[in-house]
Amino acid sequence: INMSSNPQITIALDAMGGDDGIKSNVKGAVIAANAHPVRILLVGNKQEISKCLEGESYPNGSIEIIHAPHTIEMDESPRKAIEEKPNASILVAMQLVQEGKADSLVSAGSTGTIILAAAKYLTRILGVRRTAIATVYPTMNEFRKNDHLALMLDVGANVHCGAEELVQFAIMGAAYVANIRGMENPTVALLNIGEESNKGGEHMQSAFKLLTKTPNLNFIGNVEGKDILRGVVDVVVTEGFVGNIVIKTLEGAARSLRQLTKMAFKARFVWKLGLLFLRKGLNLLKETTDYAEYGGAPLLGFDKMVIIAHGRSNEKAISNAIKVAGKCVRDDVCGQIESYITELEGKAGLEYERLSQEL
Repeated sequence: INMSSNPQITIALDAMGGDDGIKSNVKGAVIAANAHPVRILLVGNKQEISKCLEGESYPNGSIEIIHAPHTIEMDESPRKAIEEKPNASILVAMQLVQEGKADSLVSAGSTGTIILAAAKYLTRILGVRRTAIATVYPTMNEFRKNDHLALMLDVGANVHCGAEELVQFAIMGAAYVANIRGMENPTVALLNIGEESNKGGEHMQSAFKLLTKTPNLNFIGNVEGKDILRGVVDVVVTEGFVGNIVIKTLEGAARSLRQLTKMAFKARFVWKLGLLFLRKGLNLLKETTDYAEYGGAPLLGFDKMVIIAHGRSNEKAISNAIKVAGKCVRDDVCGQIESYITELEGKAGLEYERLSQEL
């Protein structure tokens, strides 16, 4: 991802969020500040952040500390914690975005807390019924596309949703991929139990019909679970309950594969020898399946971009999340999504509304 030379892009980073805590966040911010022309607001305990910054080198004015005395832990109830800790780092960071003092936000904190904080302080794009979390995942790229990655949404912002919401997820996902991945006219598919249009429950069948009629959307139909890793589609649309299970299953499978490789290396000399010959390929596999490479999951549907980094994010993952957040601002991804939604509700809205009422 190539960032612009515009130094005015400001990212608010929740320095206290994530399993690794402040150290990974601060080091990730330093890496990003040295690699990209972006200004980073480190939000959290000023004393602790200052201590972590000691001895670090970064461009003058690229990092600023914003004090926030409290932290919302990963195991806390999001709703209760937001009420009881109004000066928590994630809330202060979100307010900076709301007030225009930051253009985007990055946090590796509790997903539920981030979503509630965004809903509290940010404005949903006009016409968007529900926001969605999108995440990038690697594919086998059977069809030799320029990009071996695909996007899935929703993966956790909503448990269940209706056909109209799934259509909007498709539009938002396609807009994100087109801008951030640089993919022209990305293909979109609906995750279902079969490829036929009559598969799934009533709302899935309705979603299929609506997606087929949605203008300027390269909808190719349903995709089954067995095909999502093949790379047959660029954007996979599903409900948050299903998407969350799918993504966590893929993550667990990748982790298990890496562990099995380590076990095989220790088991027998002949296996060890074979793995040495395969070292280059195994390193590529590790890189391909490493969530730290992809910079977190965008929360789509608000007028400002929020990037949710993995809870176990290291400094590399945080740095990449900041990079993605900066590019979202530079390319005005939220504005692009708003344009798509406005067009759907406007020019083509009459046909869409008519079909929606019929269904």
